[in-house]
Amino acid sequence: MSSQDQKVAVITGAGQGIGAGLVEAYRKLAYAVVATSRTIAPSNDAGVLTVQGDIVDPATAERVIAAAVERFGRVDTLVNNAGIFVAKPFTDYTQGDYAAVTGVNLTGFFWITQLAVERMLAQGGGHIVNITTSLVDNADARVPSVLASLTKGGLQSATKSLAIEYATRGIRANAVSPGTIRTPMHPEETHEALAALQPVGRMGEPSDIVDAVIYLENAPFVTGEILHVDGGVSAGHS
Repeated sequence: MSSQDQKVAVITGAGQGIGAGLVEAYRKLAYAVVATSRTIAPSNDAGVLTVQGDIVDPATAERVIAAAVERFGRVDTLVNNAGIFVAKPFTDYTQGDYAAVTGVNLTGFFWITQLAVERMLAQGGGHIVNITTSLVDNADARVPSVLASLTKGGLQSATKSLAIEYATRGIRANAVSPGTIRTPMHPEETHEALAALQPVGRMGEPSDIVDAVIYLENAPFVTGEILHVDGGVSAGHS
């Protein structure tokens, strides 16, 4: 296929964990990928373009989308995977915590999605996938996390809003809502306690989230969906 026919996925927070898994999965679907994170290393795969930058900075969003268009000619999918999670008692959150979490989870989502949607409109369609958290729907006293709920809850609502605003223009918007996933974000010594928080009694794997995103990618009649991949957290407690 010519480079203009090849679909292109932009993935944020792509340096490790779920993001790195997403890069691999979209390459298996024969997409070209633009992968961004603060410290991402260059790729020796010609179909993967890496862009270093802090997603909090709107200039990073501009560089990433411009790079996608310049190198591959289009943007078909944006996966907003970059996220920060800080669990603290509500009154312990600092101004720094607030700035960091709202910066990545909200500001980081907002500007790059706006630029991606402009491209998608120009080419007649596209797909946005946001990664949220099941704590949005099911608060847990063992994991005090108002900042996660404030920001990822906003992301979940925005997913539905985008889905409806662009439903007749070929752009779908969906979210994956994970439970606790075994990623470098969680130190090994916390794994047992974190596993106990899921009704199934274990943590999820990055591949569980990647598979959910790829399902949504291949589901043209699904938009505005919040897909819970959380070991039963959204259903209740075991």
